[in-house]
Amino acid sequence: MKKLLAEWKGFLMSGISYMIPTVIGGAIIVGIPQLIGMIFGANDLTKYKSAQGFFHILYQINQVGWIGIGLVNLVIAGYVAYAIGDKPALGAGFIGGQLATNIQAGFLGALVAGFVAGYVARWCRKIKVGEAWKSAMPLLVVPLLTTGAVAIVLGVILSGPLSWINTSLVAWVKAMINNHTNGAIVAIVLGAMIGTDLGGPINKAAWMVGNILFIEGIYQPALMTNIAICCIPLGYALATFIHPRSKFSDEMFMAGRNNLIMGTFGITEGAIPFFLTSPLKLLPVNMIGGALGALVGEVLGMHSHIPPLGGLPGIITADNKLAYIAGIAAGALFIGIVSPLVANFNVSKDSEAETIDEDDIQINMNEL
Repeated sequence: MKKLLAEWKGFLMSGISYMIPTVIGGAIIVGIPQLIGMIFGANDLTKYKSAQGFFHILYQINQVGWIGIGLVNLVIAGYVAYAIGDKPALGAGFIGGQLATNIQAGFLGALVAGFVAGYVARWCRKIKVGEAWKSAMPLLVVPLLTTGAVAIVLGVILSGPLSWINTSLVAWVKAMINNHTNGAIVAIVLGAMIGTDLGGPINKAAWMVGNILFIEGIYQPALMTNIAICCIPLGYALATFIHPRSKFSDEMFMAGRNNLIMGTFGITEGAIPFFLTSPLKLLPVNMIGGALGALVGEVLGMHSHIPPLGGLPGIITADNKLAYIAGIAAGALFIGIVSPLVANFNVSKDSEAETIDEDDIQINMNEL
């Protein structure tokens, strides 16, 4: 069972890795034209859909970004299927992902489509046919069986239940966000998840929750995760400025300064070298730091009416910029102050390794 779950996690992470550039690319191309429009006094580009001139061009570019965001289910379903069943599963996965969007089955529907297409394609490898029919297998039989399976499972059997689950979850998240108390709980949970495994499955799950909701027009969870992603690496960078130089080995000191860049662009993996020095002590520090940052931003009223950019560039897409900055600062400051107090960052790789020279090597010839 553990092996199967590990295998499924690998398939899911593969689909997410292909999805990330789609989400980020779409969000950037949505956000930049809207920001330019706002600078020139045009807050709503949809008014210029049928117009001519500069604002109409901004609207056209903006719509390309929305197409990218709308492809999220298609991409993740296609590449989950590809991870399981290789190229023969790809087409059915894409179709199932688009079907999930069309029937409002959302991310869950896309996952079902990807797994069905992938496993049916893998099963098709076991079909033995004569030499004359081998060329027909990849062109006719496999597409028929994979796409047909997706159509029956997702399009017929699970269409109603998955659509209901997805719409209910979206409505629940909206209600949570609209209630400030519940919104604070969401911020704490997502922020803590970001700080758990620093780019691993739990971290990616929290990030995915925020970005999948782009499609539904809910941007608050993405703001929460963006703050947490920034404040953790920036916290370790800040530690090298707050605490004496003697608390850091040369490697850790340089890693901390490099985290200024990692934190700026929201790359939590920059905190991994610090985390590995004392995982049990630093895990709660990272989780509290991420949760605190997201919570402070939420309590101070951060929000956005356009898809938020990640990292510090997200400041320009946040409507309440001070709340966004305060959230990052609070989480980073907590980690920067506390982490060197609970963990030793002055242990270099060279000092950890046991030095062995010729005099230390003793060979007993009688035992040979």
